[in-house]
Amino acid sequence: MSANAPAAAPAPSAHRRALITWLAVYPVITLVLGLLGPRIATLPLLLRTLILTGIVVPVAAYVLVPALTKAHARLSARTPRP
Repeated sequence: MSANAPAAAPAPSAHRRALITWLAVYPVITLVLGLLGPRIATLPLLLRTLILTGIVVPVAAYVLVPALTKAHARLSARTPRP
């Protein structure tokens, strides 16, 4: 790391990481259930869960959580801490 490189933002606390994860997962689950719920309602529970998690986990892990974590870092860098 060079002397001019900006310091890395500290990782969010466990509570904030949990909130960030929830903010990513809840809307995706709601959207997927709203769109696919009636179509997959007759499938066995394990298959419905497999379909739901097969969509939600990649979207949350690769798209939403990183985006929300970056947004959190930007907001944390802007707001002074007491």
